[in-house]
Parts: sequence; C-alpha cells; structure tokens
Amino acid sequence: MKKIGFIIVTLSMLLLVVVGCSSKEGEASTSKDETETSASNEPVEIEFWYGQGGTLAETIERFITEFNDSQDKVKVTGVAQGNYDETYQKLQAGIAAKQVPAAVLLENDATRSLISKQAIEPMDRYIEKQADFQPEDFVESFYNQGTVDGTQYALPLYGTTQVLYYRNDVMEELGLSTDDLKTWESLGEAAAKIKEEKGMKGWMPMWGSGNLIDAAYSNGGQIISEDGKEVLIDSPEWVEAWEFFRKAIHEDKTMGINHGGQGWEYWYKTIDEVMQGKAFGYTGSSGDQGDLDFSIVSAAPQPGWEGHDAAPAAGALLGAIPSSASDEQKAAAFEFLSFFTSAEKTADWSMSTGYIAVRKSAKDVEEFKAYAEENPQILVPLEQAQSATPPFVDPTGGKILDALSIAADKVEIEGVSAEKALQEAKKTAQSALDAVQ
Repeated sequence: MKKIGFIIVTLSMLLLVVVGCSSKEGEASTSKDETETSASNEPVEIEFWYGQGGTLAETIERFITEFNDSQDKVKVTGVAQGNYDETYQKLQAGIAAKQVPAAVLLENDATRSLISKQAIEPMDRYIEKQADFQPEDFVESFYNQGTVDGTQYALPLYGTTQVLYYRNDVMEELGLSTDDLKTWESLGEAAAKIKEEKGMKGWMPMWGSGNLIDAAYSNGGQIISEDGKEVLIDSPEWVEAWEFFRKAIHEDKTMGINHGGQGWEYWYKTIDEVMQGKAFGYTGSSGDQGDLDFSIVSAAPQPGWEGHDAAPAAGALLGAIPSSASDEQKAAAFEFLSFFTSAEKTADWSMSTGYIAVRKSAKDVEEFKAYAEENPQILVPLEQAQSATPPFVDPTGGKILDALSIAADKVEIEGVSAEKALQEAKKTAQSALDAVQ
C-alpha cells in the first residue's frame, strides 16, 4: 500500500511539473506572438536617394511627407546627393558594402548598367499584384526606358528635355522674335546682336555633353550606326554642330559657359546670370521652371539647323529598387514609387518643377488643365518631346558617353577644335564598342 501511495504521489508531482511547464511555454509563446504583432505594426523604414537640389529637392521631400502621412505601413526618408552621377557612384559603393537604399533615382544609362549586373530588382511581381497600376497609362517612350528583355526594372518618375529660356525685355527691346530662336544659325546671329548692343552674353549653353549631343542630333547626327558596329561621332554633322559652339564661346565671345563647382553649382550660376540680366538666355532643363520667374523669362523649344528639324533628346529619370534590399524594403519601395507616379502626383510634379508628367492621364487632372492655361511654358517640353530623340543606350556600359563628355570639356572649356576632340573621342569610343561586339 505504501508503494502504491508513493507511486500516486510521484505521478501527481510529475503531472504538476508538466502542467507548469506547459503553462510557461504557453505564456512564452503568447509573449512571442505579441512581440511579433507589435513589430509588424511598426512601419517599414526605407531610404530614397536622389541627386537634386533647390525646388526639385523641396518637391521630392514634400512628396515623401505626403506619402508618409497617407498611410502607416511605410516610412520613407529622403537622402539628397550632389547630383545624378554622385548618386550612382554612392549606390555602387553601397552595393559593394551591402548597404543600399530601398529606392533610388537614376539616369537611364546608370540604370541599364546596374541591370546588366543584376543589381536592380525586377518589378513585374509587384506590378501584377497592384490592380490599379495601369502600365498602359504611362507615356510609352518613358516607360520603355525601364524595360529590358520584356522585364520591367524601373519606373519613370519624370520626363525631361532641354529647352530654351530667354529674357522677355531683351527680346522686346531689340525687336527680336521667337522666329530668331528656330535655328541655331539665327540664334547665333541674335546672340551677336545682343552682345554688340547690350554688352551681355548672347546665349549660354549648359556645361556638359548634353546640349552638344542635342545639337548634333538636330543636325542629323547619330552616335552609332544602325547595325551597332561603328561609332559616328566624328561625322560632319557632329563636327559642324560642336564647332559652332566652340567658335561662339572662344572666338566670337557671343556665348558663355559656366563649369565646375560642387554638384549643380554651375547650373544655378547659369540661371542666375540670365535672371540678373548678365545673359539673354540659356539652354536648360524643363525641370528648371520651378526656379524661374516667368514674368522675366519665357520658354521655347530647342532650335534645329537650316535644313534640319530639331531632334533633341527627351528621356525619363528612373526610380529603381536595388536587388540587395530586403524583401519587405523592396515591397515598401514599390509602394512609394507607385505613389510618386500616380496621375495626380506626376501632374503635381510637372506643375511644381516643369518636368514632363509620365502618365497620359495627368493631362486630365483638373489642376493641371487650369495651370497650363495660366502657365503656357509648361507645355513647351511636352511639345518638344513629341519629336524628340530617345535617350541613347550605351552598349559599352557608358564608355562612349564618357568619351563624349571628355570631348565636350575640350571644346567648351579648353577651346580645342571640335574635329580634333571628336576624332579622339571616336577612337576611344570605337575601341570600347569593338570590345563588346
């Protein structure tokens, strides 16, 4: 009997231990679930890197605030870089160090280069899950910039093209008209007249290869042959266009150019010279409109050349998601980029900055329609984009464009003849192209 009693007591004690342990495990499990639930209620925090300043940076930060206030699942922090190139360089360093933003604003060529290295996340799975995304509503040429081999890797956040900005008072005082801005030859004559009669710079192209490439396109030039095997940047169309600017800057002194400085310093210095009456006008981005006073200046499309219609480039700046971001960061980044590219926000962006809206339906937004009636300059980039040249996709990963940038500095800054600078660039670029054939 004593043995039986002992067994019963022992079993009872074991039962209590088991129940106690189960209770503690249950409490621990419940506590863990609550922790996970609490954590899941916290917003996913991501960074958006962009290389902008001035009104553009202010507008981006406003969009970020509006997105953050519109929901509680994602919190975006904007991180401004000096310019597009600096953003790309820092992103490359971040990829190497495995410390990347979840979303980044990039130029077309940088995006393509990173896609080729599998450093950019495909967006198709996110697009398919978002019922109201409507990819067909995007301006096709802009949307296609983010497409490679049928896969969507990036979204166009805004379109851009280079247009003319000129002072109304000088135009009126000297009896000039917009007809004087329709070809580079006639604009060059107007610049000479302005220098002689007003003692100011007749025109200011923007530093870099962009304006010069546009001028070559408008003169019938191509970067590479149709079969993709020959670099054509030393053709007569290129040499004639670039030499026109070299002569105007360094010999006739009818044009001027600012260069160097930190970030966009040279750009804003050029704008300031026009706004302060030191120059008649300049060639600048559609996105400059947010920094300009249109009671002083007006906008016009870029010129062509005698015998050639204008054909400057128009392209989009792209929002991309680095593939090394976490899955939850990638999903959060896509939500933000979708917000940025909605019809209402792309219309808002265009009104605030002058950049081109990326959705067709933006023109149906009531605020945009009313704004365009009062501010016709916003339609100039749209007009120009209709006949623009698509952005060049460099098959060498940027080496052809780098060669053109070096040549542009030689022509614009050093005064080297266009023929010599472009022949040297052709040699470098052709070697790079041959290496990838």
